[in-house]
Amino acid sequence: MGVHLQREIEGLKRKILSLAAIVEENLRRAVRATLERNADLACRVVAVDAGVDGLEVDVEEECLKILALHQPVASDLRFIIAVLKIDNDLERIGDLAVNIAQRATSLAAEERLQPPMDLAEMSEHVQEMLRRSLDALVNHDAALAHAVVAMDDAVDRMNRRNFRLVEHAIRRDPEHLESWLQFLSISRYLERVADHAGNLAEDVVYMIEGVIVRHSNGGS
Repeated sequence: MGVHLQREIEGLKRKILSLAAIVEENLRRAVRATLERNADLACRVVAVDAGVDGLEVDVEEECLKILALHQPVASDLRFIIAVLKIDNDLERIGDLAVNIAQRATSLAAEERLQPPMDLAEMSEHVQEMLRRSLDALVNHDAALAHAVVAMDDAVDRMNRRNFRLVEHAIRRDPEHLESWLQFLSISRYLERVADHAGNLAEDVVYMIEGVIVRHSNGGS
């Protein structure tokens, strides 16, 4: 049974990493669609998401099957529990990428209207959080996962600053109210992606160290 369990865990690793790669690339496309006002690229993000949802269900079903058939313990059990939670966070990041892409489609018609905030800086920070959390998962690196959790405060500050900048933009140019609110929505979606990337990193810490970070040090 031990050999069969390890073989199925290796298969589960491949599935969660495949899902992670697709979600990471789709988020990158959504951000690029926003910054470049590229409606065609935004449509591709939405089209890819159906596959993300299917993979997320496959990973969950595989986890439940392994739990039922093999009743794993210790580190194997922690790994499967962590994958179940990571699976959910990746699916939510995929949904947020779609939300960003939908806003990008709306803004594509306003090509000359510049965002009142630095979305490029914020999106790069958020994507770096996701990239590092996935690297921590692949490399079994608890120290890197802890570092990702610490990165979330900067994104929260950016989002609060963006809210103030949008307020100023609305007062200065109320005719473009809807577009300003679209930009603010993108900022909020990016902040939520950062939250899920932080959750993912916390789950990597749990998988490796058996410590629930959000309860031990006030994590999110």
